[in-house]
Amino acid sequence: MCCLMPVICQDIIPCHDWSSAPVAQLFKDQYRHYGLGKARVVFTIHNLEFGAQLITKAMEFSDKATTVSPTYAREISGNPSIASNIFKFHGILNGIDPDMWDPYNDKFIQVSYTSENVVEGKKAAKEALQQRLGLKRDNLPMIGIISRLTHQKGIHLIKHAIWRTLERGGQIICAMYIFTYFYLYVTQIYAGADFILVPSIFEPCGLTQLTAMRYGLIPIVRKTGGLYDTVFDADHDKERAQGHGLEPNGFNFDGADAAGVDYALNRAISAWYDGREWLNSLCKRVMQQDWSWNRPALDYLEL
Repeated sequence: MCCLMPVICQDIIPCHDWSSAPVAQLFKDQYRHYGLGKARVVFTIHNLEFGAQLITKAMEFSDKATTVSPTYAREISGNPSIASNIFKFHGILNGIDPDMWDPYNDKFIQVSYTSENVVEGKKAAKEALQQRLGLKRDNLPMIGIISRLTHQKGIHLIKHAIWRTLERGGQIICAMYIFTYFYLYVTQIYAGADFILVPSIFEPCGLTQLTAMRYGLIPIVRKTGGLYDTVFDADHDKERAQGHGLEPNGFNFDGADAAGVDYALNRAISAWYDGREWLNSLCKRVMQQDWSWNRPALDYLEL
């Protein structure tokens, strides 16, 4: 540790969540006197739900603190762990690696595709997914759900959405982070489904909706945290999207009850049945939006 720290940590020591939160205090109390006087600590909160006491200490001893979306930063700004150090706290959106999540180079999906042939590519992927899972091989609206089984992810809303989708003649594909070959199935769901549902009660950033858009899925999300910062409602958010240099890219909803998720889900499924040409253009649009680290990296450099 002593021989590595001067090499690795000349300028910035990044710490993340409760697991490395104690480093902030340890560095200030013990290590900065060993030739590390110029180094600064940046502490990042990915989820405030865990280790609040350790996070409070890290907030106190860090030079700057960040979290993974602007809206989540506002949502937790009044928390006792944050409030007294709010002056050093910044929300910077997460990004994804577009080379890792790329339907053109994905060896697990049926047909490679880009935004130019997304309709054909996703049609082939859906048929292959239906066959693999023993579903009715028909042209039906398919909702993808990729989630942990926790209260945070809105399990009661997921349960309701399953029944509502079936009532409307659709299909549901769920990956609950318990499959042996999880990532193999995930990209097949991303490629084959039409929509991705993320009804989280809170969501610091969320990578699922960003990765899904890379594969041409239309996100259906609850308006919270990073979901609000990345999904702009097709019916209501044109002005907000334009303020971010974007166009609307999905469906969102308020509340945490059945009526809320129904409002977004029903509009999405109705668009699949009655506005397929428009929905296909939306698929192309979300694929062309840049949710990589390009923009967040500049924000981090500025900070």
